[in-house]
Amino acid sequence: MNENTTNPFLVKNYNTPHNTLPLNLIGIEHYEPAIEEGIKEEMDEINRIIENTEKPNFENTIAALDKSGETLEKVTNMLGNMLNAESTDELQELAQKVMPRLTEHSNNISLNEKLFERIKAVKDNAENENLNGEQKMLVDKYYKSFVRNGALLDEKQKEQYRQLTEQLSLLTLTFEQNSLKDKNDFTLHITDSTQIEGLPEGVISMAAANASANNMEGWLFTLDAPCYVPFMKYARNRELRKEMYMGYNTVSNRDNIYNNSEIVRHIANLRIEVANLLGYKTYADYVLDNRMAENSANVYNLLNTLKDSYMPVAEKETETIAALALERDGITDLMPWDWSYYSEILRKEKYDFDEEKLREYFELDKVIEGVFGLATRLYGITFRESTEIPVYHKDVRSFEVFDENGEYLAVLYTDFYPRPTKQSGAWMTEFKGQWMENGKDSRPHVSLVMNFNPPTDGKPALLNHSELNTFLHEFGHALHGMLSKVTYRSLSGTSVYRDFVELPSQIMENFAVEKDFLNTFARHYITGEVMPESEIAKIKAAENFNAGYACTRQVSFGLLDMAWHTLTEDFTGNVEEFEKKAFKPVSLLPQIPGTCMSTQFGHIFSGGYAAGYYGYKWAEVLDADAFSVFKENGIFDKATATSFRNNILSKGGSEHPMDLYIKFRGKKPTIDALLKRNGII
Repeated sequence: MNENTTNPFLVKNYNTPHNTLPLNLIGIEHYEPAIEEGIKEEMDEINRIIENTEKPNFENTIAALDKSGETLEKVTNMLGNMLNAESTDELQELAQKVMPRLTEHSNNISLNEKLFERIKAVKDNAENENLNGEQKMLVDKYYKSFVRNGALLDEKQKEQYRQLTEQLSLLTLTFEQNSLKDKNDFTLHITDSTQIEGLPEGVISMAAANASANNMEGWLFTLDAPCYVPFMKYARNRELRKEMYMGYNTVSNRDNIYNNSEIVRHIANLRIEVANLLGYKTYADYVLDNRMAENSANVYNLLNTLKDSYMPVAEKETETIAALALERDGITDLMPWDWSYYSEILRKEKYDFDEEKLREYFELDKVIEGVFGLATRLYGITFRESTEIPVYHKDVRSFEVFDENGEYLAVLYTDFYPRPTKQSGAWMTEFKGQWMENGKDSRPHVSLVMNFNPPTDGKPALLNHSELNTFLHEFGHALHGMLSKVTYRSLSGTSVYRDFVELPSQIMENFAVEKDFLNTFARHYITGEVMPESEIAKIKAAENFNAGYACTRQVSFGLLDMAWHTLTEDFTGNVEEFEKKAFKPVSLLPQIPGTCMSTQFGHIFSGGYAAGYYGYKWAEVLDADAFSVFKENGIFDKATATSFRNNILSKGGSEHPMDLYIKFRGKKPTIDALLKRNGII
């Protein structure tokens, strides 16, 4: 295509800062032609590798392969990002149409015998090429990737693999779309003011705005986190808490067209087939063969160790909450929709901790200053907002990021507020990764997407402390992407083992309770008053409130994930019953008929965490151990931060993660720091 094409994806050089994608110019009509052109371009590049008459070596095979497919990656990154952040019916229909084509193309590469022969030849001869560590990692990564994607299968098996992966790609996409649509389908409309008693002013204002936008009287509550979470914490009306709880916890398990039960069964069974075809007993065996944990025995050992350590604490916490509910309101049967409400009452009584009051000190713009300022203090990087970088929605902001020496480092997009076209939760992603090209460092374009309370009634966006945690978490992922400094695209940024990728994010959460950090930005949004020392002391004191319950909840998700992915035979049973059995060892409250997490568990059924959800707890062990170094040396200690940047954040997947960790920490991690941080020991 020439430079004058009207398809933005196919232009090589944009008239934008740092050659950022013209996100505002990309329409639905641009995707499919660009995908076809990208596929053609990549296949031409692959054919040039195959047809090269020179003996296979690192440069003409592995490096060439790593450089291929840039146009297609640009388009698919954009498509994936928009399906999560700015999805429409038209875009979802397009995704359903192009996904089989993309899967076919991916298989055409990974199942290409001649290409694999060259990759294998390079691997077999790697010792004679004098490769550096990163190059050796890249060779191993491509070889393993091709083997794990069917390269060693015979022709009949390859055809079976193609069919299985094509089905899986469509099913996971449909799962995600059903979850979004069913979540958006639920609303709670209230017109009686007595039924919103207890709710914070900001939530009431947001619900009133929702109602007004839908030409309704009163208040309209949705399942978006800024509505749902405070409703469950503060609404005095128990029946309405139950209604919201059931709405949230039955997503895609209701009797409608968005029910995901059959899709869950189908995905689980197809994954068994894929694993068996590739020589593994279970899908977990297949996944964990390429993770730090290595096998399901190690995962279960972690989950069971956590269960044994935290369950006694969690049981006592549950007894305390139940006693409070009985004492205050005569409730003899503590239910899941009571947990957040009475926990919040107890936390306030025990620590005088009022998370809603703290919102007044966490104005979003000040939080941004604080979080960016933390990165400046640790790593010397600075941020400058740009109005010239194109964005995909009016709520999106863009920032140019510069290194300590003033050199351009990255572009960072932020997208903070919920809308019907956006998935729930929070995540970091990239429009473009980092790599070296012809000696030039090609820097990344990173995006942070969250769902925070928007400004309402003349008030700015105000976060609670949990949302500050979320911001810090996702910003840690962003730092991993922005500070990447490797040579090869496939090893850059967050391209690391899935059970290592959460270390850079979770270590940032530790700062949320540190006085010296909070003092840098926590100001009252009206008076500008610094957050009082007494309030910061309460945050610290309440840090481990219900830590046992929180841990066992995460363990339950890990157990559910492993239950689905250690199946050895086709599952034909009831999804809800299977889930409740998996949850039973760590269940603290009654399991409610009709509720089901599996049908909306996007991490494992449409994301990349299948047989990997344990990674959050695995990384928590790492982050507690790693942050203990910051605590020993001072939380802003430049030498410690520089070591973390140089040994973890900048390295991407260029070395084995345990080797990187030991270079930073000096030894392997233990669970002791986590148990100590949570007050278990």
